[in-house]
Formats: sequence, structure tokens, C-alpha cells
Amino acid sequence: MTAIVVENVSKKFRLSGHKIRSIKEGALKLGRNTYEEFWALKDISLTIDEGETIGILGHNGSGKSTLLKCISGILKPTTGEVRLRGRIASLLELGAGFHPDLTGRENVYINASFLGIPKKEIAKHFDDIVAFAELEHFIDQQVKYYSSGMYVRLGFAVAINVEPDILLVDEVLAVGDEVFQKKCIDRVEELQGEGKTILFVTHGADLARKICDRVIVLDHGDMVANGAPGESIRIFREYLHGHLTDVEGEPVAETARTHDPRVHITSVSFEHPGQPDRRHVFAGEPLTIRVGIETVEPVADAVLGLEVRDASGEVLYVADTEMLGAPLPPLVGAVEVAFNIGSLPLLDGAFPISIQLKDRHGGRLLDFREGQDTFEVVNPTRAGGSILLPVSVETTEPVTR
Repeated sequence: MTAIVVENVSKKFRLSGHKIRSIKEGALKLGRNTYEEFWALKDISLTIDEGETIGILGHNGSGKSTLLKCISGILKPTTGEVRLRGRIASLLELGAGFHPDLTGRENVYINASFLGIPKKEIAKHFDDIVAFAELEHFIDQQVKYYSSGMYVRLGFAVAINVEPDILLVDEVLAVGDEVFQKKCIDRVEELQGEGKTILFVTHGADLARKICDRVIVLDHGDMVANGAPGESIRIFREYLHGHLTDVEGEPVAETARTHDPRVHITSVSFEHPGQPDRRHVFAGEPLTIRVGIETVEPVADAVLGLEVRDASGEVLYVADTEMLGAPLPPLVGAVEVAFNIGSLPLLDGAFPISIQLKDRHGGRLLDFREGQDTFEVVNPTRAGGSILLPVSVETTEPVTR
């Protein structure tokens, strides 16, 4: 059953074209102020089924938060329509409406009323909210004495404990310390298990890959991807890096290349002792990852990075030639770089890799391959788990006295 329908939604803002610096200037320009139209969203159509978890990725200013606010009803679309089925809870501005002179307890009820939750229902969940926020000793203190972390924890706890059918989350899974972040993600995963519909904005591609059924990518108000997490994340990184700057530092046009024209990653291959008889590598065997690079003109100060993931998208290993103490020489013509793994410490599975070629100084992406290449590992032992440990067993007789 469908939970959210976004149909041809666009959102326009009017930006002032000239800043008024005085009353006199304002009077002189009365009725002649110029405005610039800015389309934050452009004809977005989207259908989300009940129980789906959808991630939204995009650079700053791509329209991610605007889309959530249109869905939640905070903003009205300029054109198009949004239809919802079920109770909605929005974690867009944590603690919005908190009054600094009121206590945490009083603000819980006020904040819940903004979410449309009856006082009786909040009373039922109040202890869970306070425990989740870890504010048992401070709940009757005025919130103006709260730290910023305490403030957002309480706001998150209110929204996450009201049993919504649809949960909208805008970059708040990164609030608080690492322990609280994990608690937030665990709670979101509980809601997934309960069949709730979740739509959240994040800059974390790894988080989106881990918990999303689908990922949407926005770029300057356009939806450029709507599909499986791995493919959408690849497109997200193309747009994120490809639309920054070219070699001369000038903006790159929308239809321009997504890599530096001077250099290109041409190939990635795997080499291990079992070739050519088998495609897979056994756990504990050496593995070499060879990366072919071609340049049309010399490229100095390049850094080549390697990222290895498991099948669920979790990052297992990240390093580059600088970290490994093997800086690249200036790249001229055709070059091959080899990452040599002496003994592969992984058991069964398929492991996609990503390769990134960057500029050493500015960190600008020159070219990359995202998840296109995968090596397979087979475990020849009877050990279980995911990593290979060099375990030996020794038995000795007890010393008698």
C-alpha cells in the first residue's frame, strides 16, 4: 500500500536581488525592488510504499530539506501535490518550539502538541522519552540550562517515541555523541522492523547503503537518481565531485565531464595464486589489486585510494598511497599501480572495491570507480565468522608440585 505520493512537486523561492542599506534607499526603491526566482525543487515525482526506508542524498543546496518540508506540510509546493497515508512525525528541526524558561518536562508536552500528539498519549510515553534522552536528572530543569546535546536529544526522543506511521528525518541521526547516535540508529531500525515508512536526508552514503531500501539523489532541485542504494550512491558521488570545478578552477557545466580530462582510471584487475584455474581467492592467500591509469598530459601530486566493503555495504578498509607511505610519482602516459595484500584476512563473501584518484593538495577528485569491481573469497577451513585469524592451539600438561 502506498504511504507517500509526491506528484510533480516544484518549489520556488523569491530571493532579493539588492540589499537595502538605509531607510532613504528603501524609500527611493519602493516598488522597484528586484527579485530573483530560485527553484529549490523542479517537478519531483515520487511514490513510497508503506514500510519502505528511503534515503535522500545530495550536495548542500540540492533541495533535500525542502523536499522533506513539502512532504511534512511545513512548506506548500509552488506546483504539484503531496498525499500522505498515516500519522507523520518530522525530525526536521529538533526542539523547534522549546521555550528556554520552561522545564524539560513542560517542553516535552509543548513539543508533542506541535507534532499533533494528544497529551494523554504523551503521558503514556513520557518515561520512555526521558529515558531515551538520558535526562532523568535534568527533566525538571529549565531547558535554557541544557547543553546543545541535551537539547537535541530531548527533541529526538519526543519525535521517535510517538509511534508514527511515517517518519521524516533531516540530518539528525548524527546528533549527540557516538553512543547516542547508535541508539538513534537502533531505534530507526526497530521502526523498520515494525513496518514503519521512513524517509531521511543524510550526507552519509555509508548509512544510506546500510539501512535504505532505495536512495534518491537530488542535484540543484532535480531528481537524478531513484533506485538501489549502490547505484544511487555511485551517481551521487559523480554529481558531488563532477560538478565542483574543472582543472582551471572554473565551475563545470551540468552536462560536462565528471572527471579530470587529463587522467582516467582505465582498468582494475585482481591477481592471486589460483589463477587461471579459479576466479576466487582462498582466505589467507595473497591478493594483488592492479589499477591502470592513463594520462593525456603529466599529472603531479596525485593520490590513489582504495576502499573495500562487504556485501552489506559496510566499509572494511580505507587507505591511500600517502597513508601507506608509497607516494605516487608524477603520472605520465600509461601507469599501473598495484595494491599488494600479503595474506587476505577475510572469509567467505563477495567484496566490492572503490578506487579514487585525488589531488594531493586540494583533495579534488580526478577520477574514480565506485563499486564496479568485486573480488570473491572462499573459506577453505571449517572456521566461521567473517575474518581470518591466525589462531593456533597449544596444549600443555598442568604443572604438578
